[in-house]
Amino acid sequence: MPTASKSHTKRIPRKPAKSGAKSGAKSGVKSGAKGSRGPARDSAIVVPEAKPGMYADRLAKLREIASGKELSHMLITDPRDVGYLTGFLGGDSYLLVPTDAGARPIIISDFRYQEELVHFEAIARIVIRRTTMLPCVAETFASESVLRCGVQGDHMTIGERDALVEQLQKAGASVGVAELVATRGLLLKMRAVKNEYEVGLIRAAVMIQQQALLAILPTIKAGETELAIAARLESQMKVRGSVEPAFVSIVAARASSSLPHYRPGSVKTGNGQPLLVDWGAMCEGYRSDMTRTFSLGKWSPKMREIYQVVLEAHILSADALKAGRTTAEIDKIARDCITKFGYGDFFGHGLGHGIGINIHEEPRLTQQVAPSPLEAGNVLTIEPGIYLPGVGGVRLENDYLVTERGAECLCTLPMHLDWATLG
Repeated sequence: MPTASKSHTKRIPRKPAKSGAKSGAKSGVKSGAKGSRGPARDSAIVVPEAKPGMYADRLAKLREIASGKELSHMLITDPRDVGYLTGFLGGDSYLLVPTDAGARPIIISDFRYQEELVHFEAIARIVIRRTTMLPCVAETFASESVLRCGVQGDHMTIGERDALVEQLQKAGASVGVAELVATRGLLLKMRAVKNEYEVGLIRAAVMIQQQALLAILPTIKAGETELAIAARLESQMKVRGSVEPAFVSIVAARASSSLPHYRPGSVKTGNGQPLLVDWGAMCEGYRSDMTRTFSLGKWSPKMREIYQVVLEAHILSADALKAGRTTAEIDKIARDCITKFGYGDFFGHGLGHGIGINIHEEPRLTQQVAPSPLEAGNVLTIEPGIYLPGVGGVRLENDYLVTERGAECLCTLPMHLDWATLG
């Protein structure tokens, strides 16, 4: 295990650094009076409506991209991308998009969604399969005279591709493996910049998850299991409108909080021990993602120390968010702060990631990939952390909307130590 360097003796800030940029000012870092549990509970959750023509515009953009790659069609197999392009969130369905603007897209689905899909006939032709998926896709290729089709290489497996080729041969379609062109990242790039409707759904998801946490915080006591807390948290999100959590909720008690992607289990909370909660809600297919770290009662000196460092790193990097800054620049700001206090070896993951239909989207704030400039409309997380094996970990995470002049924090729960002390 890496050991802490001598720079641990450097002064740890006792208060959050003054936040000048809009992202920090709106982050909720200083919001809430001492002892406050944050914003009023169960305020109205506003779910926006999609603007007319939004899905047609997305399909037109995909057609333009696919046409530029000399494709006659694009086959969308990721159900989340089918939802992004059409609004249909049922799943288990494919979407065939011709590059010819005069030809209608086709949703290929099955009986389970037949009634629901009637509402989507304005944007696509519906084919209800009577066989398994691939034979029906092959028959559709043959009837639609598909010549050169792009497939989602970052979703379709080699086995699925080969099975599709076999079915295409049986159906008499003039498409072989050479005519199935693997594309990568086309929809990810489109989804990286969110419109007002998408941001509104993420805001609603944030409100759901915040209200859920506020509902259970007074009930958390020493001696209960992580799974019991996670169950109450996810139940509270469901009753507020989240069909499912954005991801498996992370509830990590005691030293388990040093595991960044921990799965909750039978570990019990304890007095004077940390409790890390990383959770998210979903609204109309869009996800939110936050993390707070608590102590049940008085903080230990070491956990208090690393909490202040992580908070400082969060504020500094959030304040720097702005269209045109690169992903690596923002990551470096937080990483340099944590390294300055001697904990660089204990922050091993990226600073943040885009969120939307998937919990991990573009852009990615990390040193591990080539830097890219942030764009207005990116929605991403800032989540620095320090993880001390056998002791515990701290992570503080909010969701931010990047703008031309800075960033807006979509979260309102405080992050100061008084608020994060339970009991």
